[in-house]
Amino acid sequence: MNASRRYFLKGGGVAMLGFSAMPSFLTRALQAATHPSRKVLVVVFQRGAMDGLNAVVPYGERNYYAMRPSIAIPAPNGGTNAAIDLDGFFGVHPSLEPLVPLFHEKQLAIVHAAGSPDTTRSHFDAQDYMESGTPGVKSTEDGWLNRYLQKQEVEEATPFRAVSMGPQMSRTLRGSVPALAIPDIRQFQVLAPVQMGGAMSNGFEALYAQTVDQALHGTGQETFEAVAMLKKVREQIYAPENGAEYPKGKFGQTMQQVAQLIKADVGVEVAFVDIGGWDHHVNEGGVQGQLGNVLREFGGSLAAFHKDMGAQMADVTVVTMSEFGRTAAENGNRGTDHGHANCMFAFGGDVRGGKVYGRWPGLDRAHLYEGRDLAVTTDFRAVLGEVVSRHLGTTDMSYVFPGFRYDPRQSLGLVRT
Repeated sequence: MNASRRYFLKGGGVAMLGFSAMPSFLTRALQAATHPSRKVLVVVFQRGAMDGLNAVVPYGERNYYAMRPSIAIPAPNGGTNAAIDLDGFFGVHPSLEPLVPLFHEKQLAIVHAAGSPDTTRSHFDAQDYMESGTPGVKSTEDGWLNRYLQKQEVEEATPFRAVSMGPQMSRTLRGSVPALAIPDIRQFQVLAPVQMGGAMSNGFEALYAQTVDQALHGTGQETFEAVAMLKKVREQIYAPENGAEYPKGKFGQTMQQVAQLIKADVGVEVAFVDIGGWDHHVNEGGVQGQLGNVLREFGGSLAAFHKDMGAQMADVTVVTMSEFGRTAAENGNRGTDHGHANCMFAFGGDVRGGKVYGRWPGLDRAHLYEGRDLAVTTDFRAVLGEVVSRHLGTTDMSYVFPGFRYDPRQSLGLVRT
């Protein structure tokens, strides 16, 4: 889908990108509501580089404890101050306890030693490469998730087809396909004509009424209709279902709003969410501490989202990613520095859970990347490619991830066909 006009509308916490002339939004929203089986992908980016070795603990690896005398997570012992066992070799940080039932119910899968083949240790470059889907290439203009959308034949798409939950459009969703950036639907508003005053109101509407560009002309009314629809969503009192309780932090509340938008049947197909706070060079902590705190919000929010979605989770897949991992050994400040491989989480109706996927490279010095980091054995694009192709059904993976050869015959088996 190529937009004939690109513009920004910023006001009261909304940014819209590039809507061409299209049928009435209200008509499209009604049609979206009649198709409850719409597949949805939610991408969560953990900015700052999560310590995957303390999140998903290789407690069966002796070297892990030798390298982390102060911050290692104890092997499972049945107590609350130790890792929680997954499969006899891996366990999760106790702050991720809410996710453990999903793993054992074969809903949650983990891919360890996953990451980008690019070796940069720059947060900015690594995030850019992962969001563009082109490691090592800085000239890529659009994001991998927008390229996926570009290849889909969609007759009736709503403005809420692609949603980036934040004040700015995520790199992942930038591109020619329209996307919506919303920092908080509770504050979403664009002043109505009466509120704006006659002069501003007339000027704004005249911009559309007088233009000879029919695409832009139609878009003005579409925008107000979209705002009105989301205003109705916002004004409804939302109560999470199935006893779900989201953490009170920003990430928890954002995941609750993603659930609210999906349930509102406004046509969400892909959603992107950020969670920061993962760059722990000093006093990272082990069971308790900085990492444990952010993992608690991360795990609790994802588990609440799964519970809240209930039966609708069969049509929703969530996948997480972080720009790179941390050093295998702790540093002199009881923290960890920028590393290489990390772990990714995936859950939802199409995910084959209950397994830690990927080839484990080991933590002995001979197998560490540059003698210091967990080595990457699974390209992050292989994980995302399997999710996109099998859950969302696209076939042109060479366009979504240019330069990467996705071979479904060599898939991880993470997602059902």
